[in-house]
Amino acid sequence: MDGSGPFSCPICLEPLREPVTLPCGHNFCLACLGTLWPHRGAGGASAPGGAARCPLCQEPFPDGLQLRKNHTLSELLQLRQGSGPGPGPGPGPTPAQATEPAAPSAPPGALEPSAPCAPEPWPAGEEPVRCDACPEGAALPAALSCLSCLASFCPAHLGPHERSPALRGHRLVPPLRRLEESLCPRHLRPLERYCRAERACLCEACAAQEHRGHELVPLEQERALQEAEQPKVLSAVEDRMDELGAGIAQSRRTVALIKSAAVAERERVSRLFAEAAATLQRFQTEVLGFIEEGEATMLGRSQADLQRQEEQRSRLSRARHNLSQVPEADSVSFLQELLALRLALEEGCSPGPGPPRELSFTKSSQAVRAVREVLTAACASQWEQLRGLGTEDGPQKLSTEVAYIVDLDSDTADKFLQLFGTKGVKRVLCPINYPESPTRFSHCEQVLGEGALDRGTYYWEVEIIEGWVSVGVMAEDFSPQEPYDRGRLGRNAHSCCLQWNGRGFSVWFHGLEAPLPHAFSPTVGICLEYADRALAFYAVRDGKVTLLRRLKATRARRSGPPTSPIDPFQSRLDSHFSGLFTSRLKPAFFLESVDAHLQIGPLKKSCISVLKRR
Repeated sequence: MDGSGPFSCPICLEPLREPVTLPCGHNFCLACLGTLWPHRGAGGASAPGGAARCPLCQEPFPDGLQLRKNHTLSELLQLRQGSGPGPGPGPGPTPAQATEPAAPSAPPGALEPSAPCAPEPWPAGEEPVRCDACPEGAALPAALSCLSCLASFCPAHLGPHERSPALRGHRLVPPLRRLEESLCPRHLRPLERYCRAERACLCEACAAQEHRGHELVPLEQERALQEAEQPKVLSAVEDRMDELGAGIAQSRRTVALIKSAAVAERERVSRLFAEAAATLQRFQTEVLGFIEEGEATMLGRSQADLQRQEEQRSRLSRARHNLSQVPEADSVSFLQELLALRLALEEGCSPGPGPPRELSFTKSSQAVRAVREVLTAACASQWEQLRGLGTEDGPQKLSTEVAYIVDLDSDTADKFLQLFGTKGVKRVLCPINYPESPTRFSHCEQVLGEGALDRGTYYWEVEIIEGWVSVGVMAEDFSPQEPYDRGRLGRNAHSCCLQWNGRGFSVWFHGLEAPLPHAFSPTVGICLEYADRALAFYAVRDGKVTLLRRLKATRARRSGPPTSPIDPFQSRLDSHFSGLFTSRLKPAFFLESVDAHLQIGPLKKSCISVLKRR
């Protein structure tokens, strides 16, 4: 009997044995279907795995399908084997024999079985894909996989796909281990189309539904196109990998450089801290030695005077006792003892050195306190610089200012001003007996800062603790003997200031006042831009800086009718403010009310970039 006849199994190409008829009408051997559907045994039990499909027409069947022997067809096969041509009666070949059938003759024009079924050599050490139609345990390597049957076949079992018209439309590909990856996860159909718009592989259902109107091409066509572009892509990948390799090498060098620089910088910083600590230690030793030396010197004088007085008192006591012991009839002894008492009394009347007016070594704490304040301010400002904090909000950005450490000059302080170190000053009711100084103010409760400013940009801050105060700058050569009405800050052409009068801020220059609309801020920043001939005042609150007023002469206006009201204060600035910068300037402070009190620094502004003391 021809293996291609109607009573042959399309899978093993042998006469049907225990035929099974599927709902679609196709007949197969029960054993062949059991091999093709490994989860469905001969008893028809259904196991998880989804619906099965007919190997010929691909019609799906439900999980509960019972594979039962078609007894009518089986009897017809037995009758045919007994009377018709073909093999004699008897059982058909065993499944092992069915795996090696003789190659049937192909019709003219058909492909030779050996041509498409020749398996490609497998790489060494890699297990080949096995045929799904061969008996379990004796499966041969697969030659091709069918994306329609979702099975792989050896050359012997590929015959139906070459001869059957119903199977010739199936898509055969090189053996695949996971055929489910070639299926659409939504429709369980083979991926046969490619959408160029979305760069995705599609089944026919997806192509007809979601991708209608897109440019769709067969997978083989797209692969041919992409294979033509593959050398260019690979070349770009190589170039990019080379770039990444160079970048990685550079990054590694950068990492190594950062680590080495950090180690070196850590060593330098540790050395500098050690040197600074040694300097402080030496200073501490010197100050303590100065205290001990002063104590020893002054204590020696005081102890010598104490001993002298005790000896004089002892002599007087002895002389008085001796005089009291002289008999009343002994006139000679009386006269002698009385003379000795008078001599001892005269010796004790000579004035001694007296107590010291001032203990010189008690000023050591003031010197150490001043060093501590300078060091604290310097560390805070330098730390802000290291952190790289940006500029704060405000019309003027202060990222380039130089923090200037202001120390009060005690030789300029008015006698009604009490200084607290070099940073604090308060107005008092009783005058202080300061030593005479040609630079001391005599009619105004003012004090200047040490050092004169003649170039660059300077910034310092003042905290208004209480009362009415004015802060600003004054020319170094301004006479401190000027009377009150002309010597005060801002009341002359040699000074300019910001004043807090208990109600509001205002700026003063050359006797003119310009009120400001801003609310009170206890901390005020002063920025002197000497090169730009400008002076700016800021309110500093919560780390933010707000510009109060920037004083600067503007360019001369063109002749013609005025277009806006004239500002008298700005006109005065335009006329005389530049002249203020012809002299070196000093920070100046005026304490107007009897309870006025202010403190200089430390800086609270977080936008200082450089700490520099002139």
